[in-house]
Amino acid sequence: MPNALINETSPYLLQHANNPVNWYAWNTETLQKAKDENKMLLISIGYAACHWCHVMEHQSFENDEVARVMNENFICVKVDREERPDVDQVYMNAAYLINGNGGWPLNALAMPDGKPFFAGTFFPKENWIRMLEYFTGIYKNERAKLEEQAENVSKGIREIEHVPINNKELVFSKNDLDDTFSTFENKIDWERGGTKGSMKFAMPSIWEFLLQYYYFTGNSIALKAVEATLDNMANGGIYDHLGGGFSRYATDSKWHAPHFEKMLYDNGQLVSLYSHAFQVTKNPLYKKVVYETLDFVQRELTSSEGGFYSSLDADSEGEEGKYYVWTEEQIKEILKEDAPLFIDHYGITAEGNWEEGKNIPDVNYGKNQLPVTEQITQKLILLNKKLFTEREKRIRPGIDDKILTSWNALMAKGFIDAYKAFEEESFFVLAKKNIDFLLKNISTQKNSLFRNYKNGKTSIHGFLDDYAFFISALIEFYQVSFDETYLQKARDITDYVETHFFDKSSGMFLYTDDQYSDLIARKMEVTDNVIPSSNSEMAKNLFVLSLYFDNDKYEKQAIQLVKNVLEDVKKNLGYYSNWALAANFPIFGAIENAIVGKSWKEELSQFHKNYLPNVIYQGGANKSTLSLLENKSVEGKTMIYICKNKSCDLPVDTAAEAIQQIKKGAEKE
Repeated sequence: MPNALINETSPYLLQHANNPVNWYAWNTETLQKAKDENKMLLISIGYAACHWCHVMEHQSFENDEVARVMNENFICVKVDREERPDVDQVYMNAAYLINGNGGWPLNALAMPDGKPFFAGTFFPKENWIRMLEYFTGIYKNERAKLEEQAENVSKGIREIEHVPINNKELVFSKNDLDDTFSTFENKIDWERGGTKGSMKFAMPSIWEFLLQYYYFTGNSIALKAVEATLDNMANGGIYDHLGGGFSRYATDSKWHAPHFEKMLYDNGQLVSLYSHAFQVTKNPLYKKVVYETLDFVQRELTSSEGGFYSSLDADSEGEEGKYYVWTEEQIKEILKEDAPLFIDHYGITAEGNWEEGKNIPDVNYGKNQLPVTEQITQKLILLNKKLFTEREKRIRPGIDDKILTSWNALMAKGFIDAYKAFEEESFFVLAKKNIDFLLKNISTQKNSLFRNYKNGKTSIHGFLDDYAFFISALIEFYQVSFDETYLQKARDITDYVETHFFDKSSGMFLYTDDQYSDLIARKMEVTDNVIPSSNSEMAKNLFVLSLYFDNDKYEKQAIQLVKNVLEDVKKNLGYYSNWALAANFPIFGAIENAIVGKSWKEELSQFHKNYLPNVIYQGGANKSTLSLLENKSVEGKTMIYICKNKSCDLPVDTAAEAIQQIKKGAEKE
C-alpha cells in the first residue's frame, strides 16, 4: 500500500511513496496530526539526486522492521529540501548546534510542536533502530528532558544568522575590496584553481567577484585565479566532455572525480561565469563550455513549456557514475583505430583513472599536454560524438523534473549572459520562453510567487531566493530586450518583497513570506554558498532598480544591507562573495547607458562584446516611462548617452565612441 506521499508531485517524495514507512509530507495537517496523537516528529530531509539518501532508503526505509519502529512511535515526515529549503534550514541549524556538522540525508527528531531535540545525517540500519528506540524510551519516561533540550535548541536556531543593524556612518572604499582580496589570496589553489581543500565546489560567485575586481583594479593576479579555476574545471572530470554540463562537485582536489549529480543551479551560474570570462579573455575553451552546457540543458533539462528541470541523479542502475564512466576496452571497441588519440587526450588507462577499471574522461589526466591543433580538435569532437551516441543507449540517471523558480531564474540569466557574449539568437529565445513561462505559471496578479511547478500545479509559496533571483532575471532580460513590461514587473515584485519579507529591526529580509510561515523560527539567509544568498541578491537588485526608477529608498536599503555585513565580507570572501559584488555599486558606481533610436539593438550588441560589469542598459525605439530616457530621442537617429551620478556626457552616434567615453571615465577615477 502506498503511503501519503503518493499524492505529492516532488520526484524525491514520490521515490518514497511505496516505502513501508508511513510517510507524510510537511504540511499543516501533518503537524496537527503529531499534536493530536501526541507523537514525536521524525523529519527526514533529502533530495532526488542525493546518493546517500538512496542508500539510507534501501537499508532502512524499505525495511519492514525499521518501518515498524518508526510508524509506532513517530509521525514520519519526508521533506524535499529543494522544495522546502525553509524546513531544511531550520533542522540543518539544529544538526550543527547538536553535532557540529550537517549534510544529507538530514534526519531530525522533534517534539509534536516541531521543536527539535536531536538531528544527524546518515545512519546505518542497526544504529538507526538503536537511536530511535533510545529516544522513544526517553520520550515515554523522561519527557521533560527532551522538552528542555528542544527549547534550548530552538532558541539557538532563532539566534543563528541574526544580523544586527549597523548604524555607523561608513564610507565604502576600494581599500575594503583590496583587504577582501588580500585576505582571500592564501586560500586560492594556484595550481589547480578553486580554493584549497580535499574537495572542490565551483562556487561561481567567488570567481565572478574576482573577475570584477580585475576589471575595476587591473589586478592581474585576480584574473590569474579565475583562469586557473575555469581552465581546470573545463578540462577536468567534473565537466562532462561527451554531453556537456558540470557535476555538483569534485570529491578530490584536482576536479577529477565528481559526485556525478548535475544540478540546474550550478550550470546556470557557470554559463554566466564562462560567458563573462570569454568577454574578458576571448578564450575559445570558454565558448566551447558555454555552448556544450546549454546544449545539455536544452536536451535534458528543458520542458516543452519552457521550464527547466532541477537535476540529474548521480546514480543509474543503483551505482554512482555508471552512466558516465568507461573501461579502456569499451573505448577501443567503439573508436577502433582512433581510440589511442582519445585515450591519450583524456587520461584513460587499463587500470582505470578512477575506480578499478573505470575511467572518467579528464584532459588534465591526459598525456597530450601540448597545444591541440584545429585538426585534432575537430577529430576529438567527432570521437566524443561517437561515444556520446553509444552512451545514450545506457540506462539513464533519474531526472528530478520539478521546476523551481529560483533555479530557473539562475538558468535564464545564464542564457541571457551567453546571448550577450556570443550574439546567439536562440539563447535569447530560450531565455524569453523561460521567463514568460514563469510569469504565466508561478507569478500571481498580486505579484507574489510560487516556488514550484509540476504537472500544471503549484503548491508551495515562494521564498526570498525565488523572489530575489527572479527579480534579477527580469532586470537582466529587460537589458537585452528593452521591453519595459519586464522591468516594471521586477519593481512590482520587489514592492511585494518589501511588504512581506522586510525586517525593519535589522534592515535585512527574512527568508519566508509573513503570510506563509509555519516553522518554529523565521530565518534570514545571509551567507553566500554554492548559490548566493537571497539577501545579497536583493542588495544588488535594489541598487539597479534605484537607478532605473530614481528611487532613493531602494538605494538606502541596498547600502544598509551591505553595511550590515561589510566586516564579514572583508574577513571571509568565500562566504560573502555575492555581497562583495553588491559592494562594487557604492564603491565604483554604476554607469547608465541610454541607447535611443531604431538601431538600438545593433548598437547594444557592440557593448556586449566587452566586459562592462557596472554598465546598466536602457533604451529602445519607443516612448519610455523611465526618467533617464525623457527627451533623449532624435528624429531619424540612434543616440547613445553615457551617464553617471545623475550627469550625462554629450550623446554620440556609435557604441565605439560611447565605449571610449566609459574608458576615459574609468581612467579619470
